[in-house]
Amino acid sequence: MHPSAYRIALLTLILLHGFLISTSQHPVDSLKNVINSRASYREKINAHLEFGEKYALRNFDETLTIENEGILLAEKNNDPVSIANLKRYIGSSYYFKGNYPEAATYFYASVSLLENTNEKRSLALTYNELAKLYRKTKILSRASLNYGKALALFIQLRDSAGISMIQNESGVVYEYMNNFPEAIKRYTASYNIDKALKNGMGVSYALSNLAGIYTSQNKLIVAEGFLKEALEIRRHYNDSLALALIYSDVAANYYSQKKFAQATIYTDSSNQIAHIMKYPELQTSNYKVLSDIFRETGDYKNAFLFLEKRTSLYDSLLDKDKLKQIEELNGKYETLKKEKIIQQQRFEINKRNYWITAGAIFLVLISLAGFSSYKRNQLKERAKLQEAILHQQDISTKAILEAEENERERIAKDLHDGIGQMMGVAKMNLSALENDLLFSNEKQHSSFEKIIALVDDSCKELRAVSHNMMPNALLKNNLAEALRTFANQVDHPDLRIDLYTEGLQEKLNNSTETVLYRVLQECVNNVIKHAGATTLDISVIKDNDGISATVEDNGKGFDQAGIQYAEGIGVKNIQSRILYLKGTVEFISAPGKGTLVSLHIPKEI
Repeated sequence: MHPSAYRIALLTLILLHGFLISTSQHPVDSLKNVINSRASYREKINAHLEFGEKYALRNFDETLTIENEGILLAEKNNDPVSIANLKRYIGSSYYFKGNYPEAATYFYASVSLLENTNEKRSLALTYNELAKLYRKTKILSRASLNYGKALALFIQLRDSAGISMIQNESGVVYEYMNNFPEAIKRYTASYNIDKALKNGMGVSYALSNLAGIYTSQNKLIVAEGFLKEALEIRRHYNDSLALALIYSDVAANYYSQKKFAQATIYTDSSNQIAHIMKYPELQTSNYKVLSDIFRETGDYKNAFLFLEKRTSLYDSLLDKDKLKQIEELNGKYETLKKEKIIQQQRFEINKRNYWITAGAIFLVLISLAGFSSYKRNQLKERAKLQEAILHQQDISTKAILEAEENERERIAKDLHDGIGQMMGVAKMNLSALENDLLFSNEKQHSSFEKIIALVDDSCKELRAVSHNMMPNALLKNNLAEALRTFANQVDHPDLRIDLYTEGLQEKLNNSTETVLYRVLQECVNNVIKHAGATTLDISVIKDNDGISATVEDNGKGFDQAGIQYAEGIGVKNIQSRILYLKGTVEFISAPGKGTLVSLHIPKEI
């Protein structure tokens, strides 16, 4: 090892020694004394909150113990705001421990409590934590949605520090999407705000994020300058987590410069802190750098060893079951939110009806008996009429859909068996005629070949249109195979389609399969025509509750308030088809945020 590398190693060990001393001699003990004393409730709960604010990211396990005790104390004193803030700190600890489903559970619980209060800053901070979680799990649309909510609240509060934090955090989402100009714009805005506020730690995070982009663009010397400035700031604050992160960033930069000795030293230093703090996500990143270093230097045994460590730890952090749990929690949160709105609306309606009824009873008390009998009969007749109307609507809708499918089938057969065969015969005759014709020059022969090619292309286009109108895959196989065939036939070079199906091994009834196929076909065509997307995720799952389907793209999205757009992309057509199956459909979109279409068909269908 080069002598300068030994000096770096010595400096790193000194810094790490300072970290160990700081964690053992921190004034956190004074907060613990208040928590364990006979002080008033407000003094004790403030100590719990201050502990979470200042030290939650230094000792994750201790935070879980202390803040759960704080929740029990706050529950006894009916203090939902404190409970919500303590749950956010617990969620952050689980996040850094790599337990993302537990983190999501606490973040959503915190949001549910804070949305019923006027604590906008606390709510914004929790939205930010949720956004970080979705960013980590690469669900970028939901990350952007929560960052947007947090930013709106901080702007409303005129909280410059909060605005800076969201600009810096959300820039990572754009970096993941390879939109580096927007990411740099946000990091720079965060840097300028924090510099004006003299927030050194905020400045250091903006610098390290900028360095990350320049490292990825191979502007390594520029990135190194940013990292050194950020490192000096964090040494001043002596924040263990911040130091571990910057050591990892410096190591990545030195690796890119092929300065493997320095990269190893900084990676080891980061890993030692991450190990002490039990921060597995950072360890996985460091293990990858070490594996790459050993591979580059020819030590393949250690390269393989660290790659195995990284793979094992990474798989435990981001397996499909954990991501599914997070999605389920989001669904439960959205459902609970809707139920609360419905309950509130019912309460207001019931309250209003109570006074109306009381006044009516007072005015018509004498004639109540006769009027009540008349009203009951009227309601029965109205109910019967409404039932008959709904039944008739179902029959009409079914007839329309069946007629539409029959017409599609007729047109498809006409195209395939009539025009398609004639075009095929025309091609054969032209090919046969080619052998009998004497062309005076090569240009005439080339023109004749082009005519045959045009006829052949027309035959192919006719077959594609025919199969699209009446897909053989749906007639011969189940819905899953039909959708897979359709996805494989989509001819769009810039669009990647990922299809996931579950529970569709057995065929459904014809109406359900046909309607679902047409609806999903309509959604995909909308994405191709309007979204400008590069990725499209389709999921269709049949379980005990029925059939759930989602179609999500990363395209330009749209303003849901624009009614004319809904008509333009066939939203009413989709809604009417799903309504025929007694199902529900929801569209979630915003300009620049992509679009999510969510369908659910109940089990009875």
